[in-house]
Amino acid sequence: MSYKLIVRNPLSGHKAGLWGRIQAWGVQRPALMSGILLAVGGLAGFGAGAGVGLANASHTDSELARQQQELEQIRRQSQQEINALAARLGELQAQANRLNALGERLTEAGQLEDGEFDFQGTPGQGGAEIARDMPKEELLQGLDEVERQFAASGRQLSVMESLLFDLQLESNAVPSRSPVRRSYITSSFGRRADPFGRGGQFHKGIDFNANVGDPVMAVADGVVSFAATRNGYGKTVEIDHGNGYVTRYAHNSRLVVKAGDLVRAGQEVAKAGSTGRSTGAHVHFEVWENGRVVNPRKFLGDNNRAPVARRSRG
Repeated sequence: MSYKLIVRNPLSGHKAGLWGRIQAWGVQRPALMSGILLAVGGLAGFGAGAGVGLANASHTDSELARQQQELEQIRRQSQQEINALAARLGELQAQANRLNALGERLTEAGQLEDGEFDFQGTPGQGGAEIARDMPKEELLQGLDEVERQFAASGRQLSVMESLLFDLQLESNAVPSRSPVRRSYITSSFGRRADPFGRGGQFHKGIDFNANVGDPVMAVADGVVSFAATRNGYGKTVEIDHGNGYVTRYAHNSRLVVKAGDLVRAGQEVAKAGSTGRSTGAHVHFEVWENGRVVNPRKFLGDNNRAPVARRSRG
């Protein structure tokens, strides 16, 4: 007689018994079992969907961050271009201000009529064409052209200024005004009767009526070459204008400049008086051209031409 030993696994039996009971329970309640299975499947699907949604959200955030970086880079590049254009605009404005100032000086130096050239206002413009957006390349080309025009105009105006300055210096060095304000001529240039009754003489200058102490003014720019007492002339000032002209102012009561002084047209050089060979207070004015005495009358100018009175002072 033989015996067969059978050993059962308690855990396997437990699992088998549990699954069996579930299967049996499912057979008895099929509708409830189906609902439970659907619920479990839905939970599994929701979990998978949530995972996909989280992955999509992370990708979207990364894409937004990348786009923001690109926009920031574009903004920085645009700002750099704007700063460069602003710098060029500042340079052009500085050149325009320089040209305007230079033009005003030339207008004044050239004695142009007021309003003939207005360097402050903006000239009128117009056009029937429809406006359009201007490309950046076209704007840069326009700025380049304006800069070239400014440079060329600046060079031309500088040359004109230099020429006008030279002409002005030359003009200011030519006697062209009366040495006394609000006066008249008491004795003309040339042959005349001696004021002391000693016959005739050649008068080398023009005598202007003046009171003692009246200002005697330089008739042009120059350098004082003599300021002292000269025989027959009394206290005398002589001015060398550097272009062959020398002017002489005599019979003064006092001198206010000394030899070597630089004087400008209209500047006071002496006080009128009656020193030297003179019959009374007046201003004796002479003009020498290249070492030869000439008639000062032609240098007085039409606006400063003084009337002649029948008097002789010396």
